[in-house]
Amino acid sequence: MEKNFGAENWKDYIPVPVDDEHPEYLDFYYKAWELAYRHIKSIPGMPQNPYMDEAFCETQIWIWDTCFMTLFCKYARTVFPGVESFKNFYDVLYGKKHLPTVIPPENEPTWTGAEPGKPYEIKVHIADNPPLFAWAEYENALFGGDKEYIKELLDKHDLQKHYEWIEGLHEFTTPDGVLCNTCLISEKDGYKWEGGRSGMDNTPRGRKGSRAEEERPNNPDLLWIDAICQQALSALMIAKLYALIGDKENEEQWLKKHEEKKNIVNSLYWDEKDKFYYDIDCNSHDFCRVMTPASFWTLISEIPDSERAAALTGHIENPDELGGFVPLISLARNDSDYSPSGKYWRGALWLPTAYMTLKGLVKYGFFDKAHFAAAKMLEHMYRTYADYSPHTIWECYNPEKYEPSVDTREIKRVKPDFCGWSALGPISAYIEFVLGFYETDAFAKTVRWAKPNGKGGKTGIKNLRFGDIVTDIVAEGNSCFVSTNMPYTLEINGKSYQIKAGENTIRI
Repeated sequence: MEKNFGAENWKDYIPVPVDDEHPEYLDFYYKAWELAYRHIKSIPGMPQNPYMDEAFCETQIWIWDTCFMTLFCKYARTVFPGVESFKNFYDVLYGKKHLPTVIPPENEPTWTGAEPGKPYEIKVHIADNPPLFAWAEYENALFGGDKEYIKELLDKHDLQKHYEWIEGLHEFTTPDGVLCNTCLISEKDGYKWEGGRSGMDNTPRGRKGSRAEEERPNNPDLLWIDAICQQALSALMIAKLYALIGDKENEEQWLKKHEEKKNIVNSLYWDEKDKFYYDIDCNSHDFCRVMTPASFWTLISEIPDSERAAALTGHIENPDELGGFVPLISLARNDSDYSPSGKYWRGALWLPTAYMTLKGLVKYGFFDKAHFAAAKMLEHMYRTYADYSPHTIWECYNPEKYEPSVDTREIKRVKPDFCGWSALGPISAYIEFVLGFYETDAFAKTVRWAKPNGKGGKTGIKNLRFGDIVTDIVAEGNSCFVSTNMPYTLEINGKSYQIKAGENTIRI
């Protein structure tokens, strides 16, 4: 399919939600796309131009921001350069290339080392950010349906190299072309790490006492639950990519790596008392009982059995823990370090971890729970957009009021116009969990719809594009009206319907 990144007619290529119960969400949805469109950037000399800018600063690019941005770009992959942006990382980390120099603006953060007016080489900010390339590539591959792209990707071995590089990190190092040194240390039973590199900057995980006396406790003996799960996820996604091109031998090799991580997590990180996966001490294997969404990386990486997965969902629903006024927040409400103002990762709602958790819920079939949590989250974001000035989308959100969170020092609001990963809420979470179109697979030519019960009026989606298929799916009452340029399978709440090219009406 021909790509025209940054095209002015980008609105012609995005899907259009249909939701008679909440027509106000459509304006919010378009606002997210408009903000994301502003962050399609081109800089002469970048390996990939244009690319998605994370909306944070001019002289750095971030792995984990970019990975999450691709998870909404997949819905408009011909005009928004999602996974294509990974070339700017792959070429630095594994192609021995440097990014170009720019003249930093006056407001560039001082911690970058850049001086306004003086040429500065753009850097990958952190190399040991969460290793999510393989997950993002797989999710986008399902929309593209391009086996040749996958084969070329796997033949270059960038994903495999990244996995093995993480496995081989046994001391701090600063890769060429990267600003910060690594902090991830690979151990027998997991990985040591620290808050900033994990993405959860000021999380109290790793504190020694009842409260975190420092902004980043970063216990040097802590093995981080998210790190081992993200490695397991990478192995699983590489295996699934190999499966898409029919390479059984390599698929089995990577499934074995996944199984090894899975066994470690289930044997060491599960606390039967709390029915929760926690970080652990690398020596004693004692639990660090700080409840955060980092533990839900177990779901997306397919680690728990069905019984443990069900137990995990209870913590999302518990109003004293990760549920309440808005669910999926970054620290349990009954934690001693929880802040009602959000205080960044001390309670705020963050879209990357919230979206990841929702993906994990549907992977285990908890469609109603995912719908309920996503609907509350979207309402929270929308009410903040409508009621709080400036009327925009924020880096993260207050857990108790319809307003943005405050920063780590509780002095100022977090960044506005953050699309950026926060577009995941009004776009991907809306489509996949509120409306319920949780999986679109161009290889199987299938759309899977967990249609929520009780939604009034029309509900559905128009102009959904995957592979070479363009389709409208709109239900009202017991009827579903589907138009498409090519045949495919539509699965609604587990029942499959064969959709023919043209107009279709089915009873549901």
